[in-house]
Amino acid sequence: MKKILLVIGGCLSLGLGILGIVVPLLPTTPLVLLSAWCFARSSDRLYNWLISHPRFGQVILNWQNHRGMQASHKKKALLLTIASFVISIALAPMKIKILLVFIGICVMTGVSLIRVIPDSNEV
Repeated sequence: MKKILLVIGGCLSLGLGILGIVVPLLPTTPLVLLSAWCFARSSDRLYNWLISHPRFGQVILNWQNHRGMQASHKKKALLLTIASFVISIALAPMKIKILLVFIGICVMTGVSLIRVIPDSNEV
């Protein structure tokens, strides 16, 4: 029963993480990392699929092995965060704009504080 709940949790987390690619306040990376954690404890097949995924695999392994991210991934994360918040702020009412600016600054500060590891082509 525990394994079934972990698989369901991993699938839900992965689905929300994928949705978070286009929804500004839904964090992709933590949800994908949660999926990896759930799958590692419940399904070798799903875990191996996720860590061998061309988009998510390297990010997951970097976090698991080094507790950091590659400079190229960090740069993309910051640029996409800025782009999504700029669009959201432009479309939001004034009261929400102030909140979005604050949240955007917090998110970008958090990403900026993550340790940088060498890109795989630099190793």
